[in-house]
Amino acid sequence: MPGLRRHHERKPMKTVILNGSPRKNWNTAQILKEAQRGVESAGDEVSYIDLYSLDYNGCRGCMACKRKGVAEPFKCHFKDGLTPVLESILQADRLIAGAPIYFDNIPGGFHSLVERISFPALSYNDYTSTFPGKVDIDMFFTMNANEKRWEQVTKARVGSCLEPLHLLRGEQRMFPVFNTLQVKDYSKYEMASFSEEDKRAARKTEFPKALEHAFKVGARTDR
Repeated sequence: MPGLRRHHERKPMKTVILNGSPRKNWNTAQILKEAQRGVESAGDEVSYIDLYSLDYNGCRGCMACKRKGVAEPFKCHFKDGLTPVLESILQADRLIAGAPIYFDNIPGGFHSLVERISFPALSYNDYTSTFPGKVDIDMFFTMNANEKRWEQVTKARVGSCLEPLHLLRGEQRMFPVFNTLQVKDYSKYEMASFSEEDKRAARKTEFPKALEHAFKVGARTDR
């Protein structure tokens, strides 16, 4: 009937997209830009942040978030370039993040974010979460490695580092993107162990699938 909302219509969500790669226009960024297009196609509010454009550090152990009587114990009280990003994430419905894989794990800058967003929310009274909201988290990880390496080694290491994010009390999903093209021209680098031909073939056949999936994740149509 006119004037009545259809049952399948969804409430708009606030989404933060976070590029945890120091390369602002390469594999991870391209994946996240497609996710952003998906979010926008769904009519949701979205902001895109390049983490490595900011000046910040990891947790300093200042314990300000653990002081008795602090008004918002789930917030990091140290002020630097990461402060507005942390605030945006805590106010969001979901976080879509991406990072490359270095040495089978997330890069240092992304790990620092995990520390700063998670440690304040950890209660040292009973080890529950002090965060009153809920942020769902979808994470894309681009890597030179193949699926076998991810399943045997990398997945567990990354999962261990990201485990503290459960303190944001939302659903967490990880999406690996395998065998990515590392550079535009392999002839300029000492990278003889890699086949440029194989890399470019994967770029042509597999990377478009990852981009399509990222769009669906952003649009909330991937389930």
